[in-house]
Amino acid sequence: MEIFLHENFSLKGKRQVLRSIVQRARKRFNISISEVEDHDLWQKAVLGICAVGNDRQHINSLLDQVINFIENTQLTDVANSQIEIINF
Repeated sequence: MEIFLHENFSLKGKRQVLRSIVQRARKRFNISISEVEDHDLWQKAVLGICAVGNDRQHINSLLDQVINFIENTQLTDVANSQIEIINF
């Protein structure tokens, strides 16, 4: 998920916003989430989100809920999101 923080003007501010989003998403959805790219840019971040389960529909629904949750926080603008489900 690629997000933009338009009202942010420092890396410190970016870390505070991301920390809030990551902690709230982890607590609410029991997922793994982390910043995976663009660590040195202060208005852009790429988040990687992972969920594991045995029901493909449930995982897809969960990831959709996480994306909606992050969009509705009003802290960021979601520029792009992509879901990939891998079966083993």
